[in-house]
Amino acid sequence: MIASDPLPSWRPGEIKSTILNFVQQIITPGSPDYQLPAERIAVFDNDGTLWCEQPIQIQIFFLLDQIKKLPVENPVLAAQQPFKALLENDRAVINTFTKKEFITLFLGTHTGMSPESFMGNATDWLDTSKHPRFQQLFKTCLFQPMRELLDFLKANEFKNYIVTGGGMDFVRAIAEEIYDIPAEQVIGSTSKVKYQLVDDLPVLTKLPELNSFNDREVKVENIGLHIGRRPLLAFGNSDGDLAMLHYTSAGEGKRLALLLHHDDAEREYAYDRDFKLSPCIEALEVVPQLPGGVIVSMKQDWQKVFPFEG
Repeated sequence: MIASDPLPSWRPGEIKSTILNFVQQIITPGSPDYQLPAERIAVFDNDGTLWCEQPIQIQIFFLLDQIKKLPVENPVLAAQQPFKALLENDRAVINTFTKKEFITLFLGTHTGMSPESFMGNATDWLDTSKHPRFQQLFKTCLFQPMRELLDFLKANEFKNYIVTGGGMDFVRAIAEEIYDIPAEQVIGSTSKVKYQLVDDLPVLTKLPELNSFNDREVKVENIGLHIGRRPLLAFGNSDGDLAMLHYTSAGEGKRLALLLHHDDAEREYAYDRDFKLSPCIEALEVVPQLPGGVIVSMKQDWQKVFPFEG
């Protein structure tokens, strides 16, 4: 039984009740919707779902800082497009970039590193870098209601996965600290890696080639490859998550497919159609039609957005 309020930052109402009732039905032996713990899989997008993705995704802020080092560390790469456009702040070129192109750039800046070296760099950056609007560390700009939901699910023997279009190693660098999700439960966009011996020691080295851009239908493909079970619950915030939400919803038995609508300009940001890197147009129309499909309004359903709010 769920004895106390595990979601204090969620406003009382239909959405909160739907989540609580869903979990209660899944965990109660004898319930027609009961699922063994091994089947209790929950998947979450990261950017815009677990933490703030405005005015641009956090890893793009990291990318821009890394790009500044290129003229010294890799002058040949710095002279090439699209790195050259970023260094020169060529808005005409930058404004043409898609999310996939930004991810490819992001992965390209750590070519030749081991995953461990890159994650160390990312951790150091996240320990000191602040959001330009909120003036708080980026890593504290997670959504408090989502952290409560992750904790609530884990306490009820759900296994939480992050399934993100962002760079996998970047999210792995911070996921356990801020979400209590271990690195092996993070699925994201990846570059190719190469095994080699360096000073007689086996290491993996990142290559300047995109391996998997983990967005849209690829999210579902990677869930199949890396998890091997259809989730009972999925949570996203954009059209890039729609395939994952649809896949979750289409499973047998009780399912929950939640879409976060950013409609709170005062406490966070209000956007859906006008954010090219993460639009939410089709999903707002489709998700309510899915079995177990739910739209979560940040403005209406959350009492608190960030942990640093008073």
